[in-house]
Amino acid sequence: MATAQTSTLARPAVALPIQPTRLDQVIVAARREPRLIVFGVVILLLALIAIFAPLLAPYDPYQTSPAASLQQPSLAHWLGTDTLGRDQLSRVIAGTRISFSVAVIAVSISLGGGVSLGLAAGYIGGWLDQVLSRFIDAMLAFPGILLAIAVTSALGPSLQNAMIAVGLIGIPFYFRLTRGQTLQAREQEYITAAAVIGSSRPRILIRHILPNIINPMIVAASISSSTSILALAALSFLGIGSQPPQPDWGSMINTASSLLERSPWLSFGPGLAIFLTVFSFSMLGDGLRDVLDPRLRNR
Repeated sequence: MATAQTSTLARPAVALPIQPTRLDQVIVAARREPRLIVFGVVILLLALIAIFAPLLAPYDPYQTSPAASLQQPSLAHWLGTDTLGRDQLSRVIAGTRISFSVAVIAVSISLGGGVSLGLAAGYIGGWLDQVLSRFIDAMLAFPGILLAIAVTSALGPSLQNAMIAVGLIGIPFYFRLTRGQTLQAREQEYITAAAVIGSSRPRILIRHILPNIINPMIVAASISSSTSILALAALSFLGIGSQPPQPDWGSMINTASSLLERSPWLSFGPGLAIFLTVFSFSMLGDGLRDVLDPRLRNR
């Protein structure tokens, strides 16, 4: 009997596996998807440019100098000057702040509205789901840019109204995504168990369903940031987005379009800025999708 106890006490303890921390998961994901590092750094640099735009701009983006209008790129003005003699590089840098503001505000409107309505429609169902789904179908009947033009025209041409319009046209995308994910999640056993023990609907939606469908929302937010910036540029190009003298990339390209033969360099700066920002957000979203989607991750 003593021998059995001694052998039991001498038996080595089994080491439990160490759970990876959030930082370890991020490092592993970054090694698996280099796009997360490359384009994440690009977006971070653009965000820093937007934050410190007044310090980085070599000139005042609003100060005019008619005597120096339409100067070619030089050491004094790397991207030349526009028709009013304003430094083009300074206006491109200042436009970064406007574009990132649109990405944050418009995506927040789309995300908040679409996710809230999608959770309610997917979990409650019934007549509420029918009413909300038909309303979203009516919004999808119009092309997004036409709906944004209509909303901006009705509210009045301005940067704030353009942000609201861009945010509204993104709600159907988040609604359909959230509704589909919620319909799948509400059939899971943990949701049934939460309802059986008396959890309220808001608690089930916020504490149980939303955390389990957040990954697709992160990917969608990254990708829709690029479409929001592109939509604002289109509205500003048409003259119903940001108004002069705000240095918006779309309005700068609109000004440059009439001077392509005489001063083609005017379109280089804002065009490259739009391409780099939209491309970086799209590639970052693709990288996040490949990392966060279990099917693609296992593949």
